[in-house]
Amino acid sequence: MNTEEKVAEHYSKEDLEEKILRGLQALGIDVNHASAADLAPVDEFHVGGLEATNELAAQMDLSPGLRLLDVGSGLGGPARYFAAEHACRVTGVDLTKEYVQVAASLTRHLKLESSVDFRQASALEMPFEPATFDRAIMIHVGMNIADKPALFREVRRVLKPGALFTIFDLVRTAPGSLSYPLPWAATEDTSFVATAAEYHKALQSGGFHLERERDRRDFSIAFTERMVARMTQKGPAPLGLHLLTGGNTPAIINNLLSMMKQSVLEPTEMFARAF
Repeated sequence: MNTEEKVAEHYSKEDLEEKILRGLQALGIDVNHASAADLAPVDEFHVGGLEATNELAAQMDLSPGLRLLDVGSGLGGPARYFAAEHACRVTGVDLTKEYVQVAASLTRHLKLESSVDFRQASALEMPFEPATFDRAIMIHVGMNIADKPALFREVRRVLKPGALFTIFDLVRTAPGSLSYPLPWAATEDTSFVATAAEYHKALQSGGFHLERERDRRDFSIAFTERMVARMTQKGPAPLGLHLLTGGNTPAIINNLLSMMKQSVLEPTEMFARAF
């Protein structure tokens, strides 16, 4: 099994769509009348959730009709958000077959299939013509990809000149071993966390100019602490990340929170412009 197959296996969960639909039902939400926000507790699978996605969008100079690529689109939460809230035409790419299938099904339930579609593919070899997209976003994906120069070259290939590429990843800010499991990997075999400087170098070699970046450590710690407090007080919600991370959820969240507090990992936004 190669690395990409291991990554896809890490994320794949049996009967995932059925579990999500049962969660919605438990909350009294009809999936055919649900909103993108209703699904956010499970399909915004990154630190900061929907709040983080909304803040990214506010910095991306979006307008109706823009073609946006979501690299590593997961269950499609951000893709549906960009379509529903900003009227973008969004294409998501993800390695995990089940994620792509569930993303497409949820998108149909939300009646967004005319503006959002998903493809199963590697981010290192995407099935699109050059200069197809006006924007690209990548949220908590780079930690699963070792060859970041190749990743950024491929993103640049499918972007138009001058297009904005927005990244929200966790970067390494101190040496030493990471504590597993983490949301993106159960072991170090599929974890490729890099420093911000390594991202900068890879972006430059891939055809991008880094315009700005923002440290989201304090925001992310506060968000995660609130999540832990809710879980401690009330237990798992009907709809939440435990549907994706299973019985390891407390350990996963606590490991991530601990390393953010220790300044070993730092959630960071980067905004890069294609040459």
